Amino acid sequence: MKPKTIATLHWSFALPFAAFMLFGGISEVIHHPSGQEIMRHLGYPEHVLTVLGIGKLLGAAALLQPWHRTLKEWAYAGFTFNLLGASVARSAAHDGFWLVASPLLFLGFMLISYALWRRLLAQQHQQEAENQYSQCLITVSA
Repeated sequence: MKPKTIATLHWSFALPFAAFMLFGGISEVIHHPSGQEIMRHLGYPEHVLTVLGIGKLLGAAALLQPWHRTLKEWAYAGFTFNLLGASVARSAAHDGFWLVASPLLFLGFMLISYALWRRLLAQQHQQEAENQYSQCLITVSA
C-alpha cells in the first residue's frame, strides 16, 4: 500500500477516535449528569470522572500531535487500558451485552488506527534508509 493511502486511512480512523475521546473527556471533566449516573452504577466515586476526563483530553491531544512518537504510544496504551477497564467494569456490573461490548468495539477501531500508524512509520523509516543508502552511493562514486 502506498504511504499516502496508509496515511489517509490512519487519519480516517484516528480523527474520529480522537474526537470521541475528546468529547468524552470534556463530558467527564464537567461531570455531566449521565457520567455521574454511570459512575454510581459502576460503584466508582464521582472524582474518577475528573481523572478519566483529563486522561482522555491529554490522550486525544497526544494522538493528534505528529512530533513525539513515545507520547503517542503512551496515549494508545492508556486508551487500551481505559477501554478494557470500561468493558470489565460493565461486565462486573452485570450490564447487557452491548454495554460490555461497546468499549471493545472502540478498542478495535483504535487498534486499526494504531496498526496503520505503525505501518506508516515503518515505511517512513524504510524510505529514509533508502535515501541514506543512495546518498552513500553518490558520495562513493563521486
